[in-house]
Amino acid sequence: MRKFNIRKVLDGLTAGSSSAAQPPPPAPPGSREPEVAETLQAEHFQLCKTVRHGFPYRPSALAFDPVQKILAVGTQLGALRLFGRPGVECHCQHDSGAAVIQLQFLINEGALVSALADDTLHLWNLRQKRPAILHSLKFCRERVTFCHLPFQSKWLYVGTERGNIHIVNVESFSLSGYVIMWNKAIELSSKSHPGPVVHISDNPMDEGKLLIGFESGIVVLWDLKSKKADYRYTYDEAIHSVAWHHEGKQFLCSHSDGTLTLWHVRSPSRPVQTITPHGKQLKDGKKPEPCKPILKVEFKTTRSGEPFIILSGGLSYDTVGRRPCLTVMHGKSTAVLEMDHSIVDFLTLCETPYPNDFQDPYAVVVLLEKDLVLIDLAQSGYPIFENPYPLGIHESPVTCCEYFADCPVGLIPALYSVGARQKRQGYSKKEWPINGGNWGLGAQSYPEIIITGHADGSVKFWDASAITLQVLYKLKTSKVFEKLRNKDDRPNTDVADEDPFAVQMLTWCPGSRVLGVAGVSAHVILYRFSKQEALPEVIPMLEVRLFWEVNDEGSPEGEQAPPLPTPVGTSSPQPVPLQSHPSTSSSSSGGLRDHAPCLKVKTSPLKQSPGYQTELVIQLVWVGGEPPQQITSLAVNSSYGLVAFGNCDGIVVVDYLQKAVLLSLGAAELHSSSDPHRREPRSPRKSRQPSGAGLCDITEGTVAPDDRCKSPTSAKMSRKLSLPTDLKPDLDGKDGTFSRSQSPSVTSLDRESREAVSALHFCESFPRKADPAPGPCLWAGTSLGTVLVLALGLPAEGERHLQPATAAPSGTILRLKGAVLRMAFLDAAGCLLPPPHQPWREQSAPEEKEEKEKPKNLLPVSVSPSSSQEIGENQYAVICSEKQAKVISLPAQSCAYQQNLVETSFVLRADVVALGAGVCLACFCANGHIMTFSLPSLRPLLDVYYLPLTNMRIARTFCFTNNGQALYLVSPTEIQRLTYSQETCENLQEMLGELFTPVETPEAPNRGFLRGLFGGGAQSLDREELFGEAAAGKAPRSLVQHIPGPGGVEGVRGAASGVVGELARARLALDERGQKLGELEERAAAMLSSADSFSKHAHEARPSRRHWHASGHARLAVAVFTAVLFLHTQIFMYPFYSCKFLMFAIRRNH
Repeated sequence: MRKFNIRKVLDGLTAGSSSAAQPPPPAPPGSREPEVAETLQAEHFQLCKTVRHGFPYRPSALAFDPVQKILAVGTQLGALRLFGRPGVECHCQHDSGAAVIQLQFLINEGALVSALADDTLHLWNLRQKRPAILHSLKFCRERVTFCHLPFQSKWLYVGTERGNIHIVNVESFSLSGYVIMWNKAIELSSKSHPGPVVHISDNPMDEGKLLIGFESGIVVLWDLKSKKADYRYTYDEAIHSVAWHHEGKQFLCSHSDGTLTLWHVRSPSRPVQTITPHGKQLKDGKKPEPCKPILKVEFKTTRSGEPFIILSGGLSYDTVGRRPCLTVMHGKSTAVLEMDHSIVDFLTLCETPYPNDFQDPYAVVVLLEKDLVLIDLAQSGYPIFENPYPLGIHESPVTCCEYFADCPVGLIPALYSVGARQKRQGYSKKEWPINGGNWGLGAQSYPEIIITGHADGSVKFWDASAITLQVLYKLKTSKVFEKLRNKDDRPNTDVADEDPFAVQMLTWCPGSRVLGVAGVSAHVILYRFSKQEALPEVIPMLEVRLFWEVNDEGSPEGEQAPPLPTPVGTSSPQPVPLQSHPSTSSSSSGGLRDHAPCLKVKTSPLKQSPGYQTELVIQLVWVGGEPPQQITSLAVNSSYGLVAFGNCDGIVVVDYLQKAVLLSLGAAELHSSSDPHRREPRSPRKSRQPSGAGLCDITEGTVAPDDRCKSPTSAKMSRKLSLPTDLKPDLDGKDGTFSRSQSPSVTSLDRESREAVSALHFCESFPRKADPAPGPCLWAGTSLGTVLVLALGLPAEGERHLQPATAAPSGTILRLKGAVLRMAFLDAAGCLLPPPHQPWREQSAPEEKEEKEKPKNLLPVSVSPSSSQEIGENQYAVICSEKQAKVISLPAQSCAYQQNLVETSFVLRADVVALGAGVCLACFCANGHIMTFSLPSLRPLLDVYYLPLTNMRIARTFCFTNNGQALYLVSPTEIQRLTYSQETCENLQEMLGELFTPVETPEAPNRGFLRGLFGGGAQSLDREELFGEAAAGKAPRSLVQHIPGPGGVEGVRGAASGVVGELARARLALDERGQKLGELEERAAAMLSSADSFSKHAHEARPSRRHWHASGHARLAVAVFTAVLFLHTQIFMYPFYSCKFLMFAIRRNH
């Protein structure tokens, strides 16, 4: 006897037939459908990270290379971000994940030293496009607190928590035997331990003198050669930082009581001057009131004026609530610059890398907790530079993200032109000074756009072409609503929510430039793009009452639902009229709030700037004292002029051209009369059980009414993902991945009552089996794996703006396991069929152009030229759920291919994307796997473990797009882009920019004649003689552990690029040497002529033999003095010419 299968009966039913005939069971896949030639193979896929954009999350350290013009930022999570010119960025990560406490560039050497909180030092090679660690050094017995690397030195001073200083050779990353012990440094100047080392620096004029600052307030000037302290400086308050004057005679200290002390090197008894920049000066001459600690101070001199003293902190304690400040003291003027966030660190950018020369500062880089600011010191008022880096992603928390590759060519210029008008004024007129590195040779030429939705209701468009990121345009959706200043202004929300305008999901059509935005307050806003300013007008608005309120016995009680669309084959439903203004809150007999939206739309005419302009606002209203459920799916089609959205209560279809509601159905009424789970409609709210709090809940328990309009960024927000209600996702503490457990208390009918619309897709397809040709359809997927098809009726082309469209269920039902995530359609050749769209044009375009483009409105747009849809040609519907994927052959509605995607986990995001000449299904699972499948056969092509789902931010923002691109929000402030294309992975090395470029080091400052003659200039030090193994011996092996870097091919490439850089640098030096040699010959000839002339005059003036001998000695003395002077300035560079001139002068006088 043949087995009866009710599911097969359901799949075989059509709207026009009530026959219960059962189709034969499907044949094996090989004989079911004709074979479609698929071009994608497993070798076309490879997964790798590309670039990271945004502000470094939780920054902790800052460094700058003044010659290479490269900025480095370290974070508390062990990450490194390197910034060069706009478009040149690099992200690196320490494997340990320990916080970066300090960074030191090997200036103009293409290397960087990082000190971590786990007491390790790492040497990074920056001479390759992907920097790598060459050496690591782990301190085993002491905690690292401060590091100092002198300019053009290979010896790194490392201060520890015990107060000792060790010296590391950065070339070999080995520890020297030379150690400065804390007890020898302070001797009898203090009876207690001086505390950790907080500062190390060498005297700008004498490399043999090392200034050591201890936390307790003791500063020691240490003589490296004699191995003893020359001077000790003591102050009562703790020290935070020290800064030298470039002449090496004075230094400045910042203290914990908000004071600055200026010390003379040779006067250790007391400071020359004590300053409290923000302290109140008392009239009776008493000491000013203490202030907050000055965390850092820098002392920079200028050639043409007073020095700059720049400091952070030091505000008085009575300034409660005042924002963090950076203080700039220049001469008699003091400027206090307020910052939006806490100051982490700052650096002064100077014209010279030499500490013994006038610094001439021109800018200050301020690293804030959530921003990077660059201040121009050369202009009055200290304006900031316009930041060219994409660091404003987190300006408001990101709540959703969409990625579009291969966009229309004119789209990015159009968005940039309207976005350029939004830029703020008052920036510095100078160019961005951090301009090191070179751009990569990008092989990608197609435009890419990223759209981010934010908690404040803003939407940002980003140009993501060629692995760069630049903001194009910002849209504020909250402009259409009244401002909510306090609780008294919230009569219709009854929800104390900090983000009522937060964007929950986006849908965008690049071809028509139509944008749909769904917010957490159960509202949908539709936008059209225009380059012209719109005249002030009242915002059109619709209020929709979506609910199903029937008692458990099936008899109506209280209010009745709005009229449902008539069954298929009868007249179309009447559209709901447009609401001209927001309705006021009404109450039922029980005093419950009813028929009121969560937000108030502005009633006054609104002026709209060029860009995206509001077309329609749709709001779900309160019903029976219950707020509307959040929207879980959204779709817009410009060709049909329709927008559809759904939630836990049902589905709504709106004609935005006619501003009319076409369909408003509860979830129970979506199913046709053949639904085996048919039941009497009832309110899902009245029978809600604690074990099933809602479709999108990610936490156990019932959602309180006050939490239903919460933002996804709110701590109390629970609905963030479309997950089946009978499955409770929770984080497994062992591996950080999601696991699910079945709730036995939830019955089948209870789960059915909470079925929600989880996916929507407009298309030209076959709504029924008997349809001879495709027509306009809306496919809807639910959280229980049901797919329903709604047939759409569109008026004739000339009457579209006069009559509304129609929408009604067709009766077609398909089923999958798990919530439906994505639907797409292929033609008979396996090419992707995107939804039809209307090409964008200005609404004020001439009528001739409008008539010319109208015939194109209803034609599907295909990816491939070969995929033009013939009348009556078969299609494939690709449907992906959390558990499985199916390819349905249309119009037969038979399952051509099927693939179970996961067993123990579930799919979070699925997209049907084009890659090369083929199409594939890309999935990201909760267990961290990224998978791709061929279409239409669903053959597995890629399955790679990439990222465990540790938080819902990743699940909310992960998305795939065409050409093998994907992205997600890796932290609250950063976007991580990746590729699953083998071709992109191979070309990635060429696309990345270069951080290190060959640059000639500036010349050392000229010491002048008198300083050079009498030894008053900078004193050099042979550190190799002091710190080398021959003189200092070896350090104890138990003190540090040397760890070699990964090296490998990347290290070889970096070394090769380093050799090329050295060759280029040697060539520059050779050219410069030849030029100076020519100048030397000219000067030598001139001096020789002058000496000869002086000799002749002296010979003519001799009175006697005795005077002749005296004049001869005088001539010889003058010649020798001239030669010595010349030798003093040139002998080190040109010894041959100097010696030749000296011998010639001596020979001539003899």
